[in-house]
Amino acid sequence: MILFHSEIITAVVDLIVLGCWLGIIAILAMGKRRAAPGARHSDPKSILGFMLQVAAYFICFVAFRPLFSPPFRITETGEALLAAFTATLGVASTWLCYSAARALGRHWALMARVIVGHELVRSGPYAMVRNPIYLAMFGLVIATALAFSRWQALAPAVAVYWIGTLVRIRAEEKLLHGAFGEEFEQYSRRVPALFPRLI
Repeated sequence: MILFHSEIITAVVDLIVLGCWLGIIAILAMGKRRAAPGARHSDPKSILGFMLQVAAYFICFVAFRPLFSPPFRITETGEALLAAFTATLGVASTWLCYSAARALGRHWALMARVIVGHELVRSGPYAMVRNPIYLAMFGLVIATALAFSRWQALAPAVAVYWIGTLVRIRAEEKLLHGAFGEEFEQYSRRVPALFPRLI
């Protein structure tokens, strides 16, 4: 009976996290469709960061793979709580990504760029953090690792994702600083880069 219950939890968590990935793909496709064409300035370094982020997802999906496996022996209740956390994190991350892409509108881009008539977006999730999409994808890295990987996959996936994210943030914020100067400096002093302030 406990095994059956565990298998149900595994199946539900897996389906929810996979559904979140389908949601992310749809959000990115929607963002690309709404994005303004062309770029006044771009930074190819963001491609390296992007590839590192993809490598982090690869670690989660492929390395050390059996399905949903808690990092240590826990009770059935503990497993259910971990499963609920994993599913909630996946859904919340997908919602954050959607909200951020919607706030960006025509300014959305997969790679770092500044377009003609670019505006500094500070509404929606951008009022809390400067890079909410990267925060959302970080949450999805953790949810994916918990759902699809052994616990050993989590640390390397997070490390690789973190390095890739830092590369992308530096590339993008260099462009934004060049485009907006003091306006961007004031924004960056007021709003943290990746994790919202608690107070």
